[in-house]
Amino acid sequence: MQELLDLFGQAQQALFEGVVQPLVFALGAGNLLEDAFRATGWLLVGVVQIVLLVTVLGTLERWRPVEPVTDRRGVRVDVLYTLLHRLGLFRVAMFFTLDAAVLALASELRLAGVPSFQLDGLWPGVTDLPWASFLLYLLLFDFVDYWIHRGQHGLDAWWQLHALHHSQRQMTMWSDNRNHLLDDLARDAILALVALGVGVGPGQFVAIVAVTQLVESLSHANLRLSFGPVLGRVLVSPGYHRTHHQIGLGHESAGRGSLGGCNFAVLFPAWDLLFRTARLQPDYGPTGTRDQLPEEGARDYGSGFWSQQWRGLLRLAGRA
Repeated sequence: MQELLDLFGQAQQALFEGVVQPLVFALGAGNLLEDAFRATGWLLVGVVQIVLLVTVLGTLERWRPVEPVTDRRGVRVDVLYTLLHRLGLFRVAMFFTLDAAVLALASELRLAGVPSFQLDGLWPGVTDLPWASFLLYLLLFDFVDYWIHRGQHGLDAWWQLHALHHSQRQMTMWSDNRNHLLDDLARDAILALVALGVGVGPGQFVAIVAVTQLVESLSHANLRLSFGPVLGRVLVSPGYHRTHHQIGLGHESAGRGSLGGCNFAVLFPAWDLLFRTARLQPDYGPTGTRDQLPEEGARDYGSGFWSQQWRGLLRLAGRA
C-alpha cells in the first residue's frame, strides 16, 4: 500500500512541477500553490479512473451488455457529468469551498487545543499495517455512505434531488456521476466531516475515494454480471446495483410510489444484509423512476445538464 502511495506521490509531484505550478504562477495565483498541489492529486486520480473506464469497463460492457445502447445523447450527458466530477469544475469548486471550510475548521480545533484523533490508532499495531488501516477506514466510510444513501431515498426533499440519478433509463458505467450538484454537495460535506472526525490521512482519503468511485462505476455498468451467492455477499456487483435502479423496485418500498427501496450498499452488501434491505437475486429489468412512465404522467427530468439541474431545483421547491 505504501509503495503505491509513494508512486502516486511521485507522479503527483512531477505533474505539479511540470504543468500545474507554471500555470499557477502564470495566472498570478502563487498564494494558492498548496491548494493547487492537492488539486493535482485529485486530477491525477481522475485521469487514471477515466483511462480504466474506457479500457477495462468499456471492454466489459461490450462483452456482456444488459441491453443495446439506444439513448446515446443521454449517455453523452452522463459522460459530461463524469468529466466534470472527476476532472473538472466540480472538484475545483470543492477545493475552494467545502475543502477550504473543513481545513479551516480543523485549524480552529487545533488552535482551541482539541486533541487530534485517529481511528486506526485505537488498536495497537494497525497503524503499522497500511492495508489494515486502509480497510478499516474503507469499511467506515462505506457504512456512512450506506446511511447517506438511505437518507437520499427516505427523506422526501433529498429524494427530489437524488431522483435525477435514478432517472437514467440507459444505465452505463458513466451513470454514477449523474447527480444533482446539491445532492453531491450534501454527500461530500458529510464525508469530509467524517474524515476530519476520524483523522484519516490525506493520502488514504484519496485512495478511499478512488476505490469507491471505481467500484461505483463498475456497479452502474451496462453489464450482465453478478458475483454469485458467496462473493455477491461481499462486493456490490452490476447485477446487484441494477436491481436498485429498477423501475418500481429499487427506489420504492412496499406500497406504490412510497420512498425506500433495496440494495443501498455502495461497496459492501453486508450493510444491506445487516439492516434487511438486501435483494440478492439480480434483476435486469428496465431502469428509471415510475413517474417517468407514460401511464404515470411521464415526468420530465430534463435531457441536458442544465435542464436536469434546473428541474431538480423545481422538484425541490414542489413546482415540477
